[in-house]
This record gives sequence, C-alpha cells and structure tokens, in this order.
Amino acid sequence: MKKVELVEAVAEKTGLTKADSTKAIDATIEAITEELSNGGKVPLVGFGTFDVSERAAREGRNPRTGAIVQIAARKTVRFKPGSALKDAVN
Repeated sequence: MKKVELVEAVAEKTGLTKADSTKAIDATIEAITEELSNGGKVPLVGFGTFDVSERAAREGRNPRTGAIVQIAARKTVRFKPGSALKDAVN
C-alpha cells in the first residue's frame, strides 16, 4: 500500500477529506519520528511498538573483494507487532 492509497483508506473510514487525512498521517509519522529520534519508544496498543535499538560495531566483508571492513556502531528503528496485529495477519 502506497501513501496515496493509505490516505484514501483513512479518508474513507473516517469521513475526513483527503487533505485532512494527509495532514493527520503526516503529523502521526512526524510525532513518531520525533519521539524515536529523542530515544523514546512509541507503543500503539493492539498494533505494535516502535523503539530504537543499538547495533554494536562489527566486522563485515566486502562481497566483491573479500576484504574485511569495519562497520560502525549505529542506532536502528525496531518494530515489534502487537498480538492483535499478529492475529489479524494469521
């Protein structure tokens, strides 16, 4: 589902205009992004939880040359689906 399709689905289910649905979706994504960038966690009951995970530095290999390269430590976003979402998918 592309963002345009998501906007249409939200507009249809809520009765909002497509413009208002776009604003709501954009605001939701922005709020989640801000919270995660501040190191927080965003639990959406029944849907899942977004949080930030730390990845340690490690060695990797360049597949073309086989040379060992250092991969720097970094933060990454993780999503853990909630039980209601798991049940809906299964």
